Amino acid sequence: MIYRSKAPLRIGLAGGGTDVSPYSDLYGGAILNATVSLYAYANIELLEGEEVHFESIDYKTKQIIRKGSPIEFNGVLDLHKGVYERIRKQYTGMPAGFKLSTFVDAPAGSGLGTSSTLVVAMVGAFAEMLKLPLGEYDIAHLAYEIERKDLKMAGGKQDQYAATFGGVNYMEFFDDEKVIVNPLRVKQQYLFELENNLLLYYTATSRESAKIITQQSQNVVDKKSASIEAMHQLKQQSQRMKEALLKGRLHEIGEILDFGFQQKRRMAEGISNDRMEEIYLAAKSAGATGGKISGAGGGGFMIFYCPGNTKFQVMAKLSEFGGHCKTYQFVDHGLTTWTI
Repeated sequence: MIYRSKAPLRIGLAGGGTDVSPYSDLYGGAILNATVSLYAYANIELLEGEEVHFESIDYKTKQIIRKGSPIEFNGVLDLHKGVYERIRKQYTGMPAGFKLSTFVDAPAGSGLGTSSTLVVAMVGAFAEMLKLPLGEYDIAHLAYEIERKDLKMAGGKQDQYAATFGGVNYMEFFDDEKVIVNPLRVKQQYLFELENNLLLYYTATSRESAKIITQQSQNVVDKKSASIEAMHQLKQQSQRMKEALLKGRLHEIGEILDFGFQQKRRMAEGISNDRMEEIYLAAKSAGATGGKISGAGGGGFMIFYCPGNTKFQVMAKLSEFGGHCKTYQFVDHGLTTWTI
């Protein structure tokens, strides 16, 4: 038997960073994101014996542990180990020997929620194998706890919920880790136009998001007014984006993204840098009306809104910077699991 799962990565459109504690606990956060046709995959294959094999296919990394042996969290396949440990301790029926292998369609540190989506995919594969009675909120929250509490990795809450639920969602974040996912009924022609005009550009650099997120959180703790006000503005941005998408006012999206780009730079140092600023200005000079850094910032993917047929000019301009544009489609499904 092989138990499989796949969970979609996401593009954050507005409100990024307001899902991170302590801001979301103190003021409430709001984010608008959409899942795309790039995925994290997980497979569990039962094996004879009492060895557990962990493998990241894309990173060509493997590790084997024997049943009952202590697990060392040392930066090698820690996400795999963390999911295994939590599921093993919290639920019954874990087989003695199996192989957990994974693959992700985008590199780590890309700003598309790869780590959290991978955790969701692995939780989904275990839930499929063990027939766990977990709903969407249960899986998303479990993935959040594994990554943020068990493994103590800095970050927010949106990625786990986006990967689990899928689609275009307006998410609200409150204290006590309360999250409400509001699926948006965006007309298909509006989504097609957004997909047509929104370029996903990989800067050919990755970044360590934890440092940026840690500083962002510390700025809230230290009551740094400029950083907190920027987060307030980004929360308002998510509401503006929601209204523009639902009412088909797509001509406003570039401006809304540009507003968010200006605000996000104020949240913490390292979110933007000279190279990303140069890329952003070049895209605008070629016809983009706005854009944003995906995820925590510092590298990874950027997105640009290119109305009319300007995306071809923008793509040509961006090719000068050594990165590349990634094709995608919006998808309305979240975590999917099956058995073969």
